[in-house]
Amino acid sequence: MGDKAFQLRRQWKAISRRMRELRMIAKGLLSTDHPVLAHLIPIRRCNLECGYCNEYDDYSKPVPVETMLHRVDRLADLGTTVVTLSGGEPLLHPELDQIIARLRKRGIIAGMITNGYLLNVQRIQRLNAAGLDHMQISIDNIMPDEVSKKSLKVLDQRLKWLSEHATFHVNINSVVGGGTRNPEDALVVGKRALELGFTSTIGIIHDGDGQLRPLKDREREVYKAMKSMEKSGYSRFNQFQDAIAEGRPNNWKCRAGARYLYVCEDGLVHYCSQQRGYPAKPLEQYSVEDVRREYLTQKGCAPYCTVSCVHQTSLMDFWRSPQIYPAKEPPPNSLVQIQKHTAGHR
Repeated sequence: MGDKAFQLRRQWKAISRRMRELRMIAKGLLSTDHPVLAHLIPIRRCNLECGYCNEYDDYSKPVPVETMLHRVDRLADLGTTVVTLSGGEPLLHPELDQIIARLRKRGIIAGMITNGYLLNVQRIQRLNAAGLDHMQISIDNIMPDEVSKKSLKVLDQRLKWLSEHATFHVNINSVVGGGTRNPEDALVVGKRALELGFTSTIGIIHDGDGQLRPLKDREREVYKAMKSMEKSGYSRFNQFQDAIAEGRPNNWKCRAGARYLYVCEDGLVHYCSQQRGYPAKPLEQYSVEDVRREYLTQKGCAPYCTVSCVHQTSLMDFWRSPQIYPAKEPPPNSLVQIQKHTAGHR
């Protein structure tokens, strides 16, 4: 009886989540004056050290929860419909549940990107209670190596716990490129995700300098096989990574800074994780006028961008509003120079 009640509760949450997602799309189609998605960083520290990642350190303290709650409220006031907590490793934040609950209280769809290492049954149940809607776990290989510790061997038991106890949606993202030793590992990871009832996606990984490495023939074959396994959904409308896998640029209008915001641990708004430094304005001061300006600003890094979340949130505006302002030149120490290829979000 208990198991049946849990399955009904899970199904009801899935239906409710889908309705809110449809409202998100409708709101985005009706108005361009609000962010669709924001990545919010509660802590820069991570418990792993993956060779390709430039989004973590091993010493930062958690952002105080009062500060995080204020940032959630500010994003809600801007009309943001989805907020994904990332890092670093967000599960290292001791008050993460409060942050998720605040997102849900403000009517925001709450997501999280995690390496999954800190998950157990109790932690999953706490995330259920807080109201988490989506979780993404990136698994890069079957066995850990010097490039990535995010392996199926380490995480498989945690995936089983998620399958048995999570009422939120779980997506497992595997990767090709960027120095991964065995591209075929992605297929094993993807099939295991589907066996457990999760969705599965594939991304193109970047190297340690945040740069795209063109896929080799074997990697492209794995990429195509993984794409055929993905379930239908909003993300499937996004074909820009197919061009990147073949080494072709994309002609699209990047709406970062408008439809998508990356809010770092210091509370500054950036285009994305790979373009930290632009526009680098405090969220506290970010306004509809900033959203409108960046919506119309061309980004020179767009043709070879592999940051899928930015592309997906820009997708609903491909058909309208030409971009008329050129972006400023990046600073010398920018993670990604305009002349270079940008990296993918993990």
